[in-house]
Amino acid sequence: MVLQISAEFAMSGSATQTVYEKLRASLLAGLYQPEEKLKISELGAAFAVSPGAIREALARLTAEGLVTALPQRGFRVAPVSVADLRDLTDMRIEIETKCLRRAIANGDLGWETAVIAAHHRMAATPIAADDGSFSPAWTIAHGEFHAALAQACGSFWMLRVRDLLFVHNERYLDLARKADRGRRDAAREHRELMEAALARDAERAAAVMAAHLGKTRDTIEAVLLASAALSAQR
Repeated sequence: MVLQISAEFAMSGSATQTVYEKLRASLLAGLYQPEEKLKISELGAAFAVSPGAIREALARLTAEGLVTALPQRGFRVAPVSVADLRDLTDMRIEIETKCLRRAIANGDLGWETAVIAAHHRMAATPIAADDGSFSPAWTIAHGEFHAALAQACGSFWMLRVRDLLFVHNERYLDLARKADRGRRDAAREHRELMEAALARDAERAAAVMAAHLGKTRDTIEAVLLASAALSAQR
């Protein structure tokens, strides 16, 4: 009896983890619209798991801020806004540049090698999917490159905060790609970022990072404002 309960518990935990990972990836890829209702019955049918596993996965995503939960209204995708984007970007610039400065001071040959390898992988990966959005492979490579730059900063908590901010920025990132339509040379920006870091030029690296994140914010903000103006006309 004890073994049977343990097996069922393990299966439930495994189902929750699977749903959590797939839903999280879908949210970050923009496959669900901001404030879209997430119906437990529909998700349960789609993932072929129990309502309990769906609720647990949604509770974890709520704790991460990717989903909101309201009494009597259920779960919804977290909203996006210009105010949130500005706040998020300000904090990213603060943390990313601080991590980068410390990594440049602390990083050894292994760090340099990891940065070069991550940049090469990103540069060799096609950026756009067939529908014009970021390709999943490039999104992963892009995240790994930025993580590699910060990795040698020497602070567990700084890296943890950096990762949290980066994840939330992913929800906005696809808007930048669809708006840019090739007008922005992101490859050059990333190359300059790598070169400044490897040259141990902390001031230039921080300036390039701040400008890089600021350009992304400005592009996405223009999309959000245009969308709000269009909605107001309807």
